[in-house]
Amino acid sequence: MKVSAYAQISSKTVTLSKMLRRTLDVKAPLALRLALALGMLALLLFLSFVVTMAIGAVDVPVGVTASIVLQQMGIPLGTTATDVQWSIISHVRLPRVLTAALVGAALALAGATMQGIFRNPLADPGIIGVSAGGALGAVVAIHFGLRSLHYLVTPAFAFIGALAAVMLVYALAATRGVDPLTTMILAGVAVQAFIGSIISAVLTLTANVNAMREIVFWLTGSLGARSWTHVQLILPFIVVGSLLLLFFARDLNLMALGEDSARSMGVDVKRVRLVMLALAALITAVAVAVSGIIGFIGLVVPHMVRLVVGPDHRIVLPTSLLAGAILLTWADFGSRLLLRPQELRVGLITAFFGAPFFLYLLYRHKRQGNVL
Repeated sequence: MKVSAYAQISSKTVTLSKMLRRTLDVKAPLALRLALALGMLALLLFLSFVVTMAIGAVDVPVGVTASIVLQQMGIPLGTTATDVQWSIISHVRLPRVLTAALVGAALALAGATMQGIFRNPLADPGIIGVSAGGALGAVVAIHFGLRSLHYLVTPAFAFIGALAAVMLVYALAATRGVDPLTTMILAGVAVQAFIGSIISAVLTLTANVNAMREIVFWLTGSLGARSWTHVQLILPFIVVGSLLLLFFARDLNLMALGEDSARSMGVDVKRVRLVMLALAALITAVAVAVSGIIGFIGLVVPHMVRLVVGPDHRIVLPTSLLAGAILLTWADFGSRLLLRPQELRVGLITAFFGAPFFLYLLYRHKRQGNVL
């Protein structure tokens, strides 16, 4: 069953990739390119859901898994699933996979937005201190034993820490009326370094071995034991924040031409930039609050997408969202399966595959004499 499932999804993935490259010609109408890209990625995301949920400690047939997922989506279909299979898919694997998809979508969309705002190919969601602030909040909750009060205390502290870090970075960058874009990256680096030193000090002072292990594991990112409560917690923030970000895709295109050109075309550059930064920080903070620090999704996915669909943010943003969801779904699947019954941290998986791929992109563009 495992070999068959892998072969099916591999074959479908290769076919969809070839079709996507063939049909998404930059000369094709925008609506057609967008519809094709989103349709194919949505299909690939559904296939990823089904296969990654079907395989695990207890295997469930792909057809049965698909019928359960469709029923959960409100599409009534007959199913031969047993009570055990229904429980495994509906109550254990589906909320975890949905959490992975939401987190991956948020990080990839935020990364594409940050790269567009800063016009910097190395920008990612953590560039303004979101990830570092979220880490500090979670570390504080774990160190002082506050997580024992309620299992959502750690995510709550992570969310508060992430937003506090962003506000600090923006306040430092906007001092004395200076355009924040020119200094925000430097302020973000400084704040991340400062927060990193605090986290290191907390780790040094933590006497509880279990707490120390939890802190280290949280810093490497994990989606283990995620439930429907976590899905319900992050879903409204990520959905609303993402939809609002997509609304600004045209403005981001105009800003890429230069601020003066954007202003001449009616874009309130400072307002739009501030709103987009706030929305990107919000969805990143929500994602970090339930997953910990997961690197390279927000950095690599937008570049992968641009290789296929081009630089137009009206296509890059929505396709990055879906591609990020797909990539993190498979990364989490790998974290569950590679060392079974033990579980790797998903942040290790994304770093292991993301770093070499990004180096390949750098090498490729260096040979072409371009920047990313």
